[in-house]
Amino acid sequence: MDATPLLIVDAANVVGSRPDGWWRDRAGATARLRDSLAAVAADGLPPELPPPVEVVLVVEGRARDVPGTAAVRVVAAAGSGDDAVVELVATAPDRRRLVVTADRELRERVAGHGAEVYGPRWLRDRTEPSGESR
Repeated sequence: MDATPLLIVDAANVVGSRPDGWWRDRAGATARLRDSLAAVAADGLPPELPPPVEVVLVVEGRARDVPGTAAVRVVAAAGSGDDAVVELVATAPDRRRLVVTADRELRERVAGHGAEVYGPRWLRDRTEPSGESR
């Protein structure tokens, strides 16, 4: 079993979980999410997720051109972002896989492959400074 956990973030779902004007600039909102995840690769999300962590951000639609960084791999879904998330989970059965989404159907699909599922608030509470109101 690969000891490095895989954190897969459903970008559209996480970005869309907060009414902060993301719809005016989907790519910009997705890039901000990507940047907020950079420290997770090295620092993890204690206590649930000790470091190091492979962080994958699944993007689609107007955010498809958001590039990856050294810390966050970006996967541009060829079709459905949900299908891309499920494929990532299914192709890494020997790893601890954590998926961040609020999409009920996607949660069921990835849980069926043995992934742990967390909601957007779980991620935001661990990656944003306390009291941030974005």
